[in-house]
Parts: sequence; C-alpha cells; structure tokens
Amino acid sequence: MKEDILNLAQEFVSIPSNPDNTEALATILNLALSKLSNFTIERFERNGATSALVYVGPVRPKKFKVLLNGHLDIIPGKPEQYTPVVKGKRLYGVGVMDMKANLASMLYAFAETAHKVSYPLGLQLVTDEELGGFDGTKYQVEQGVRADFVLTSEPTNFDIVYKARGIIWLKISSRGKTAHGAYPWRGENAIWTMHEFLAALKKQYPIPTKEKWVTTVNVAKIETNNQSLNKIPDDCTVSLDIRYIPEDTNVLQKIKKLLPKGFSMEVLTDEPALDTDSNNSYIQALQGVSSKILKKKITKRGAFGSSDARHFGRYKCPGIEFGPIGEGIGSDNEWVDIPSLEKFNTILTTFLLELDISSVPVKKR
Repeated sequence: MKEDILNLAQEFVSIPSNPDNTEALATILNLALSKLSNFTIERFERNGATSALVYVGPVRPKKFKVLLNGHLDIIPGKPEQYTPVVKGKRLYGVGVMDMKANLASMLYAFAETAHKVSYPLGLQLVTDEELGGFDGTKYQVEQGVRADFVLTSEPTNFDIVYKARGIIWLKISSRGKTAHGAYPWRGENAIWTMHEFLAALKKQYPIPTKEKWVTTVNVAKIETNNQSLNKIPDDCTVSLDIRYIPEDTNVLQKIKKLLPKGFSMEVLTDEPALDTDSNNSYIQALQGVSSKILKKKITKRGAFGSSDARHFGRYKCPGIEFGPIGEGIGSDNEWVDIPSLEKFNTILTTFLLELDISSVPVKKR
C-alpha cells in the first residue's frame, strides 16, 4: 500500500493541475477516478469546473455517514516543481502536501473500506478549491450532497482542525467633490475621506504582530478614477479581504457602523466560518484512533485559512480538516513526509472500519 500511495502521489504531482489549466484538471480527475472503477461515480460540472462523487450502490445515499473530501487543483509552482523528487523520507513537488499526496492516501483508504462498512461512505473529488470551491464542493452541496461528518484532507500535521476563519470580501466606496489640486478647500478629497474610514477600521481590527486567533482585515486594493495629479479625486474604492473567527459575530454590521455618511458597501463574498463542536463524537473517535496509532496526544485547534469543509456548514453538516505531515505549502520547497502518508491511510482506514462497532450512531444502508 505504501508504494501505491507514493506512486499515485508522484503521478498527481507530475500533472500541472493549475486552476486555469482545464485540460490538466480533467486529466488528474480522470486519473484519480481510474483507481475507483468498482464504485459508482457521479460527475458534476459548473462554469467549467468538474468534480465527482464516489460511493457504493446504484443510488446516491440521501445522506452519507462520512464524506471524505479532497481537491486536485493546486497553487501553481515553478516548472521544475512538477517533477516529483524523493529525498530521504520526504516527497517534494508543487501541491504535494496541499493536497495531492494526502488525497492519494485518502483515496486508497476509501477504496479499502467502502465495500466493507455497513454505512454510506462517500469520496468527493473537486478541482476548484483554490478558487473557493464554489463550483465543486459548494455546487455538490447545492445538489443535495449531505453527510453526518465531513473530513477534508488538508495538511494539518495530524492535528484536528475543527474551526477555521470565514471569508468576507468587500468593496467600500467613498464620494467627494472634485476641484483643482491647488485649491483643496474648494473640493472634498475622497481618498482622504477613505483614509479616515480605514483608520477607524484598523482601530476596530488591529493588525496582529504575531499569530493570534482574531479577525483580520487586509486592505487588498485602493482605486480611484482620477488620473490627474492636479485634480482632487471625487471617488475612491477599497477592496477588503476579511478573515473572521467564528466567535466574532455580526462582522458586517460592525463595519457598517464605521461607514461615514455617503459611503457605500458591496459584499462580494460572504463565506461561513468552519465551526464544529470540538466534542463531536466523530472527532473524539478520530482523535482516539490517531492517538493510538501515532502514540501521541492529538491536538485540536483552529486554522487561519479556509477549506471546502465550510460549504457544508450552512446545512449543519459538521466537518474538520485532517492530514499528514509536511511543510512549505505554496512555496518552492513544498514537501510531505512519506511515512506519514501510510500512517494517515492507516488512521483513516481504522477510523472508518471502527465506526461500525463504535458508539457513534450508524444509519444502515
């Protein structure tokens, strides 16, 4: 099994499945599905993004007990990174830990257990997670895919991530009054007015100087239609990337209260935070299995970035992120620990099989 996982991971890395490479995305999805020919494969497509749902039986279960989720698209890397390299116990390559090697391990765990368990188990493969997962995981959820528990194999170094920050993208616009730059008292500079708002926003949400579980606001872009240096701009728009913790409720309302008169706000994206009960029975079961196999205490924590698990939150389907050991996500030296891939596979296989005999409620097929 170890060699199968490693070989598939290397095959995955060699395919340049960048978000804009539709041919490579189709190729890698078909490669993954070729390992699952003895299962029902349901395909989805929206806005050019393809995904698949894999399960046992001719009819999709109304609700899966456990749904394993993974993405095959990646943050693009340098040309040489698409050639997988093994150095010692590490496999290097673009997207190897986010999450091609993880997914290879999870795929084989699903194939090993899905025909053995008495409950409905599913595998969800998507190709647009790096773009937000709106036409992959989210689309499948909108088409009725549900689960009692969702596990996405994001890289976590065997920590269990049960909460993650939500995403809000905003455009804030201010209006002013134009005039000649030599006579500023005759106009109202929209950029200065915007500056005052941003100062108030920064006071509300200070920029942390170190890793801290708080809501953060990134000013991603500042724009004006004014192209003249001797003219007072009468418009200014800022684009904000807000990452909010589940505990911070009513973020939009708080920002609206800061808006001066005449300002407008456009919500581009409002994605929920991942917020699963840390005492969830599935988490406890996974924590117990992982601790036994790894022979160490398993940490439960929050994540600063988001994953496709959040798309299930709106439908009260609890989810987590859980994956093997690695580092360098999105960097020139992304790697995954090869022995941890086999351990990840063993943990998932044991966890899925033991659900049949555990106290976690099982709905028979």
